[in-house]
Amino acid sequence: MTAPGASAEAIEHHYDVSNEFFRLWLDDNLVYSCALYDREDELGPAQLAKIDLHVGHARAAGAARVLDIGCGWGANLRRLTEHHGVASAIGLTLSRNQAAWIRERNWRGVGVRVESWADHRPSEPYDAIISVGAFEHFARHDASDEQKIAGYCAFFERCHRWLRPGGYLALQTIAYGNARRSDFSPFFASEVFPESDLPRLADIAAAVDLRFQIVSLRDDRAHYVRTMQQWRRALREHRGQAIAMVGERAYHRYDRMCAMFEIGFHVGTMSLLRLALRRIDEPVDRR
Repeated sequence: MTAPGASAEAIEHHYDVSNEFFRLWLDDNLVYSCALYDREDELGPAQLAKIDLHVGHARAAGAARVLDIGCGWGANLRRLTEHHGVASAIGLTLSRNQAAWIRERNWRGVGVRVESWADHRPSEPYDAIISVGAFEHFARHDASDEQKIAGYCAFFERCHRWLRPGGYLALQTIAYGNARRSDFSPFFASEVFPESDLPRLADIAAAVDLRFQIVSLRDDRAHYVRTMQQWRRALREHRGQAIAMVGERAYHRYDRMCAMFEIGFHVGTMSLLRLALRRIDEPVDRR
């Protein structure tokens, strides 16, 4: 099937600016999603705590095969294989820069594919699936509510098919909070995440129905306020280097993104959802 969300070109617009540019302001592991500050104050340890939370949500420790959908620069993959005893961790990304970065690291047990989830055809089932910060790209701004939910249903149907019985999916995504799509600045659609739209919690609940049980759910938008603050501080500290790498316009695009996202998460127009989902092994016939 054709992926119902953002194209490879749209993903590259945001993520393929420059690996070195992102290294200036993300943590050492290049984690580009909300950190977890339950016990940590610094960005790097808080990002590892977030990864460990999702490993726990997916029951992935010690697994033979784990899939990471939207794997970024591979921090989840590396943590799974080096710290949690996973034999094989496969990542999917639409960013060629990210895939090249992972391959150059040559981490043991780690593989990466430049591939949409809609095109993925695993050779055998996975024990666990993790997806952090990719679900935001699984629907387009111009899609109707019915089209969005149909696309999400297709995603969860694939995950259900790929998982072994009793398997878990760990999901993290930005979502609409107390706002509508029309309330958001066109800057998000044109400059930050083209061809992408956020889900609502109700959309996710509808799409997992009879496929996955929602075992746990957190809204950690306050954690994204802190993450954005730390990213923006680091970006501004490296302003000269950043502009030399990517130019004034790109620098200001990401600086503005961090500022606007910080406000959105603070006031609640955006939520940050972290879910643990258990595969329903014998669902009622959905025909």
